[in-house]
Amino acid sequence: MEKFFTSIATRSATAMGQPSAFLIATGCCVIWAITGPIFHYSDTWQLVINTGTTVLTFLAVFLIQNSQNRDGAAIQAKLDELMRAVPKARPEFIGIEHLTDAEICAIRGALEKEAGRGDTGAASADASVDELLARR
Repeated sequence: MEKFFTSIATRSATAMGQPSAFLIATGCCVIWAITGPIFHYSDTWQLVINTGTTVLTFLAVFLIQNSQNRDGAAIQAKLDELMRAVPKARPEFIGIEHLTDAEICAIRGALEKEAGRGDTGAASADASVDELLARR
């Protein structure tokens, strides 16, 4: 089931991201608008576009989220591999995407502080980054 959904989500996301999909959706809206006078701008006429766009948007959210989750996980795996392969990189950074937002912000702030000081203050800045990483 998971492979089937992944396959459908990938193909759907690719199709929805094409210029032709935008043109088709725009065309549908134009046709709907043109038919307004024919249907006397009735409640049913309005309900057609509202229901159609709501259902399509609802389904698209799940497909887009699935694609973003897979892309994010793949990027994290690639970054983790780079962290593992680069000799000067701190392996403690691998997996920090699982920390809370506050923990990640604290680490990012310590890194920015470390980078701003350059080589002269690196020893004290390293300790604060290392301390934050050690807490996880």
